Parts: sequence; structure tokens; C-alpha cells
Amino acid sequence: MIPPRYRHRTIILGLLALATSPGTFASSPPLALPPVTVTADKVARDLDDVAGNVLSIDADVLRQQGVNTIEQLEARVPGLAFQPFGQSGVHSPVLRGLTANFNSFATSTLLLVDGVPTLTAQGFDNRLLDLERIEVLRGPQSTLYGRNAEAGVIALHSRPLTNQPRSRLSLAAGDRHQQQARVVLARPLVDNTLFAGISGEWQRQDGFIDNTLRGDEADDRQRHNLNVSLRWLPTDTTDLVLRHSRQRYDDGAALWGPGQASARAVASDSPGWHRSHGETWALDLHQELAPGLQLHSISAYNDYRDKVRQDTDFQPPERMLIGRDHHLRLWSQELRLQGQSGTADWLAGLYGDWQDNALDNLAVTPMASQRQQADQSQRTLALFGHWQQAIAERWALAAGARLEQQQARVHFATGQRQQDQWLHLSPKLSLQYRRRPDHQLYSSVSHGVRAGGFNTISPGVGPAAFEPEQVWSYELGAKGRFHQQRGRYALAVYHMTVDDMQVMQMPVPGRMYLTNAASGSGQGLELDLEYRLSHHWSLQGGLAWNHLRFDRFRDGEARYDGHRNPFAPDLNGHLGLGFDHPTGWHGQLQWLASSKTYLDAANQYRRSGYGRLDLSAGYRFGDWSLDLQVDNFSDQHYDAVGYQNGFVTVYSPPRSWRLALTWQP
Repeated sequence: MIPPRYRHRTIILGLLALATSPGTFASSPPLALPPVTVTADKVARDLDDVAGNVLSIDADVLRQQGVNTIEQLEARVPGLAFQPFGQSGVHSPVLRGLTANFNSFATSTLLLVDGVPTLTAQGFDNRLLDLERIEVLRGPQSTLYGRNAEAGVIALHSRPLTNQPRSRLSLAAGDRHQQQARVVLARPLVDNTLFAGISGEWQRQDGFIDNTLRGDEADDRQRHNLNVSLRWLPTDTTDLVLRHSRQRYDDGAALWGPGQASARAVASDSPGWHRSHGETWALDLHQELAPGLQLHSISAYNDYRDKVRQDTDFQPPERMLIGRDHHLRLWSQELRLQGQSGTADWLAGLYGDWQDNALDNLAVTPMASQRQQADQSQRTLALFGHWQQAIAERWALAAGARLEQQQARVHFATGQRQQDQWLHLSPKLSLQYRRRPDHQLYSSVSHGVRAGGFNTISPGVGPAAFEPEQVWSYELGAKGRFHQQRGRYALAVYHMTVDDMQVMQMPVPGRMYLTNAASGSGQGLELDLEYRLSHHWSLQGGLAWNHLRFDRFRDGEARYDGHRNPFAPDLNGHLGLGFDHPTGWHGQLQWLASSKTYLDAANQYRRSGYGRLDLSAGYRFGDWSLDLQVDNFSDQHYDAVGYQNGFVTVYSPPRSWRLALTWQP
């Protein structure tokens, strides 16, 4: 009998043996991977022609793997992780070792949904409904995307509305009374002129953290999502799209428990809750001014209300808790011209945004109760441009720059006021060499920046303000196809230097502040592979290694020279094996892994490294499909033990399964 800890490895080896067995590669039509078009530099190009490390994931592939959330991209995109936090709708991304705590009201990796930015970890979420693809741009992207794209960009692209109607309805049920309904509907209202689309989701699931005092689960989950879009083509040269999205969370407590506890249980007489909601409006205009000359405008408004109450000692009576009521609003406008001039393409643009945040924080301890209220605002204005030119038969040069001004203000309820402003220049230069038609080499130098700001959660505990974080990245890469274009690879190596690193310090729950480490530096490597083993079997894999360390960092009397940046794993990656047969059977096996992650600058507390297995299998019959998804098949525990300076454990999700019936004509 196979020991349980080796069963998942046996499954992987057995499937690989089957995939490569005689007869798998029988004579049949070509197995070449299809070309992939991306808009990483805001111009449509073949993926192999982009001088940078860009991973494009087709939405159909994500659906086959059972990926329904942004958070599930962790490790599936080598180098990408999320801070363990345990609250729906709040995801602080970590890419190439750079991360921003959600209390900075900024991110190190920008989220774009159809060109609309999300600049904070609150609302950094999407349920991937009716998508066409996801593009992940790794490395500084501040030249074209501005502040908060310091480490990269996650860009979501919806399926366009066309004359081709589409429908999709999925009903699912699973463990812990899980229920889910997802719907997609798109139709032409007037052929070639007016189109409409709607997509939505409702989901609920019981929690897994026992509240032994109340006799129920502390962390039940329920959410609603709705997306509506309208596309109008009044002329052959005008394309106008109006989009509206809404999301709502009605959850129990965060996935938190006592700091050193191993059992997933609390004894709270004050149940925690999370009742947040948000909405986005966006108007997207494409106008062709002349052959080869286009105007593109994206106007957007994002409103997010983050409301939370959380017990932090997990024992009766109620002695320690935190509360949060944040109202975050963002108006943004991008306007750009782009065109072609001979063998070159270019773009020039103007971007502006206005953030207005109303913040209300509560921290209760046995010693005192503290409520901190503040209004925080920020204005940004930027000019940017990019030029790519073929300079020889096999060579191409690209250059760009962005000049961005940021103004920030904060007004505390006590009457205290602060303001500051910063000016950034973010250049980028890259050189490409096409060694052979299917292979490219590139090198690049780029600058990234993350916004500065003020400590609004615990004023007086740490520094009043923190400066922008700035990074220089030097990258070499190779990418292309192999074995009769059945495989695609991308390899990047880089070196980074970071100044004024922003680090979150959390001495006690509810007391936290951002400070600037003096400097940091790191090196890294990223590898992506995709290969068609046969007409029915495919292999995907990736690996990322990042060695980012503080060069010099003193906070008060403490010194952290040589320590790791919190929340950044040194190593993560994935290996996937997919099966799709014309008879209707399909499946996916996905192995995800990450090295340990420290939770504080002292590198005292951590989340252990883990390897986990996700499985999915299904059968298509006519317009219907029946699919079984099992996440964390071996029920691995990789809790973040010691969050908030040892007071809290953030529990990792246990094994979960879901059976879905889908209709898609």
C-alpha cells in the first residue's frame, strides 16, 4: 500500500507515464501552440515580440483548472504571491519580493480590469467572470502604468461584445454547504452596432474555524458579484464601451486564531464580521482619427466600503478587538494617442487620478480603547510616452518615460494636518535581438515607484510619513518556441536595487505603522514553460526564485540588516498536467509550491513552506458539462503563525471540493 504522503507523487508520475506512452504521439494534425496576442505595452503584439517577461493565461485554461479568483493565481504565476491576511476582498500582492501592506493604501503590483486601475489592496479582487485572458507583467512597469506598478501588473481582459451571442450558466455545490451560481449572457441588440452583456455570481459556504463558545463556525462566507456592459459602434471608426460592476461581501470573521494555536478553533463571545461592498463605473473610448492613428480614453470611478470587526484575543470576555470602516473613492482618467511611423510604433499619454479616503479605525486592548479617524486625499498627474523602433533586420529598440507628480494630504479628527508631494521620473529602455524566427533575446533597464503617504492607523507610534519606494531593475531574458512550436518558454534573470523600502511594523494588534528601510537589493530568476505532449495532453510549469534582502535597516534600536522582506517567499512555482479528449473527458492536475514566508522584519514569525495538489476532472455531453474540483487535495496546513507580532495565526484554507453542472450552448 502506498503511504499517504507519497500518493500525490504517484498520481503525477502515473499520469506523466500515460501521457508519454507509445501511441501518444501518433501521426495526426500539427500540435503547434497558437500565437498569443498581448497588450503589455498598450500596443497589440505577439507575445514572442514583447521585450519583457509577460505571462498570458487564457480564460478557458483557468476555467478548466477551476481558477475563479485572483487569489488562486498564487504560485500559478511564478513569482506572484499574496500576503496571508484571511479576509475576502483584501489581497496585498507580492511580486519579485516587493510588497505593500494594505494600510499603506497602495500596492506594489497594479491590478487593471479592462484598463481600470485598483490602487489599494482593499478591493484588489475579481471573480474572473467572462474573461478572455489574464496578462501578468513582471518587473517594474511604472513607465506606462505609473505608481503602484513598481513590481508589475496583473491585467484582466474581458471577452469583447460582438455579433456572436454567448451564454453560460453554472450551478455548483460542495463541502461545508457550499453553493454557487454563475451566469454569463451576451447578445447583439442591433447587429454590428449595439451589444450588451451581463455576468454575475452568488456564492456561500460555511466556515471551518470552530467557535467553541458559541457552537458554530466563526468564518462563514457569502458574496455577490454583478457585471454589466454596453458596447456601441456608432461609426466604423468609433468604439464606445460602458461598464459597471458591483461586489458585496457578507462574511463572518477573518481566518484568524490565537497566535500559537494549531487547532482551527476560537472561543469568541463577540462574533467577527466583514460587510464590505464596492462598485466601479468605466467608460472606454477608441477613436480612429486617421489610418494608423488612434485616440484611446478610459474614464473610471471606483467606490469601495471596507467594514470589519474582528476579535483579536479569541477568548471571553471581549478584551481585545479591532474595527475598520474605510470609504475609499478613486476617480481616474487616461487619455493617449498611439500610432505608427514607418517601422516604429509610438504612444503618448496623459493620466490623472484623485483619491479620497475616509478612514475610521478602532483598537480595543485591556489597557485602553482608541479610535482614530482621518480624511486622506491624493492627487496624481502624469505625462508618459513610449517608442519602439526596428533598428536592423533582427534588432529592435524601445524607450519610454513617465513624469508623475503626486500630492498627498491627511486631516485627522484631532485637527492635525499633514501634506507632502513628490515628483518621479520613471524611464525604461529595452533592446531585443531575434536570434532565430522562434527565439528572442532581450535586455532592459527600468525604474519603478510606489506611492508615499502617511501613517493614519496609529499616529504617534511610528514615523508620521513614509517616502515613496523606488526600484531599479536590470533584466536579461530569452523567450520563444521549440519542438516544432509545440512548446513555449520564457526565462528572465534580473538584479534590483531598492531605495526607501516601505516596511510595515506591527507591535500589537491594531497598532501598526509603515517605515522606510534604508535600502535593499536582490536577484532573481523566473521560468515559464508550456508544452503539448499530444493532442490530448498538455504540460504547464513555472518556477521563480527571488533573493531580496535589506542591505541596511534600523528601526529604533532594532537592526534588520540582511533580513528578508516580510511576506516575500524566496521560491515558488507550479507544475500542471492537463487532459482534454474529443469524447468529452477532461481533467487537470496542478501542483503548487512555495518556500517559507516571514511575517515580520525581524524574521521571527513565519508561514511554513508548502506543496499542495489541486485536482479537477469532468465530462462534456452536448451543451452540458459536469466537473469536480478538489482544492488542496492532501489537506496541507500552511498557516501564517505569528501575524501581528505573534498575536494572530492566519489559517490556510483546508481541503475543499465542489461539483458543478454547466450549460454552455
